[in-house]
Amino acid sequence: MTHWTILPIVVPALTAALIVLLARQDLVLQRFLSVLSALAVFVISVGLVVHATGNPPYSYELGNWPAPFGIVLVLDRLSAAMVLVTMLLVLAVLIYSFAGWDKRGRHFHALFQFQIMGINGAFLTGDLFNLFVFFEVLLIASYGLMLHGSGATRLKSGMQYVVVNLMGSSLFLVAMALLYGVTGTLNMADLALRVGQVESGNLALVQVGALLLLTVFAIKAALVPLHFWLPATYAAAAAPVAALFAIMTKVGGYSILRVYTLIFGEHAGDIAWIAQDWIMPAALVTLVVGMFGVMAGRSLRDLICFSVIGSMGTLMVAFALFNEAAVSAGLYYMVHSTFIAGALFLIAEMVINGRSDGQDTLAFGLPLHREALLSGLFFLAAIGMVGMPPLSGFVGKLLILDGATGTPYVAWIWVVILSTSLFNIIGFSRAGSILFWKSQAEAASQSGPSVPMESVSRKDNGHGPESGLGISSAAFLLGLIGLLTAFSGPVSQYFDTTAAQLLDGRPYIEAVLGSDALVESGFGSSPEADGMEDGLGEEGDMQ
Repeated sequence: MTHWTILPIVVPALTAALIVLLARQDLVLQRFLSVLSALAVFVISVGLVVHATGNPPYSYELGNWPAPFGIVLVLDRLSAAMVLVTMLLVLAVLIYSFAGWDKRGRHFHALFQFQIMGINGAFLTGDLFNLFVFFEVLLIASYGLMLHGSGATRLKSGMQYVVVNLMGSSLFLVAMALLYGVTGTLNMADLALRVGQVESGNLALVQVGALLLLTVFAIKAALVPLHFWLPATYAAAAAPVAALFAIMTKVGGYSILRVYTLIFGEHAGDIAWIAQDWIMPAALVTLVVGMFGVMAGRSLRDLICFSVIGSMGTLMVAFALFNEAAVSAGLYYMVHSTFIAGALFLIAEMVINGRSDGQDTLAFGLPLHREALLSGLFFLAAIGMVGMPPLSGFVGKLLILDGATGTPYVAWIWVVILSTSLFNIIGFSRAGSILFWKSQAEAASQSGPSVPMESVSRKDNGHGPESGLGISSAAFLLGLIGLLTAFSGPVSQYFDTTAAQLLDGRPYIEAVLGSDALVESGFGSSPEADGMEDGLGEEGDMQ
């Protein structure tokens, strides 16, 4: 595994450069290079998961400079799993884009590869500064992808998206400056050792830095009240871009989980678990706001966008508990929500394209092109998003409810998750009945027993004769949901061990800094153990 850890970052970066330099005018070659890169990184990510499953965390030192002075990448069970999830989503979205979206701009595939580079880098990096760097890489690429295909609505939403994320980047820099000024390091493993030893006079600066970081990550994760950018941005983006963005909010959730278990976890002294009191209420309110948005949505894209916000609320409820069972459940649900959101964005565009007017409104219209197939895909995706049995959304929510048992928040979590799940069911049922049932009945009453599809003028935006690619991509993501459901036992066991590894922190620190650093700092040693050792020493002296 000497150099495999860096390949999910290097391969898409090199591919993007090759596309810009050699294939700018050749769409076929761009597609070939892009798919070849995605397949290669997918195979690598499978190998990384296999390695992480049977081995402790592994630290890759760029330039052979030792931590905390050099740049390090860290492969553990969580980072390996997130890279694999990313590449599975990427493969589906990439194939979907071949049906026409990648024809609308010569730089689509180059930006797409830079986006992959940034996302994978954010999951693998071992220090805050390079987390910031990879955030900027994926955000710059996402700015271009957001505007891909042009249009006034897309430009307006894109500007809002850019401004919000620039503000987040500025806060990120301020937070890093505060932490570095007090601790002298930005390496996450080194910060984990030093934060608990900060003098009381500097503790307030560390607290401010920690809360500013939380604000930045909450923007990425679309937590209330910092969620306002997501509905307009995702609804205006091209379908493959919106589907790829399903992993973007998870980068924010991942960052919260990584930073606030490793650096500001139980060994952080007076500021241990500083994020919990802020994340839990924000997550519960996010879930409620998302479901009210689903109920009030007037378009299919709005419905999906607010359901994504609601799913992030559900996810962050689990992470905010910071216990093994809840974190494991949250990780399982994170995988599920990524695939199901991606599938819904793809299905939504095919439904909209199949309508007679090509408009995205929850209103009656003529029958859809390939109505039976699209209604079946939408039905399965809706079941997955709302969390009904037997799909993995139900399993994930059940695991989260179980993880909340015995915590002070158990009543709130049960009431909010169960009630908002009902709202979600009502919202998606309403949308499905209007789009697939009542529209057919309305058309039949106005136009006779049947309306031949040849007479329906559909808006052609690249998914007409090639729509089989879109259906295949959506079906692939739904198939992954089926596999996640069928293998929920082994997947949950994987995440159980992952959660234990995360909350311990010592294997990660040992991989980056070595076991001597743990011993010298006393990280993870309990007062009881210290007392026992002192007592034995005194007894020995007396004897």
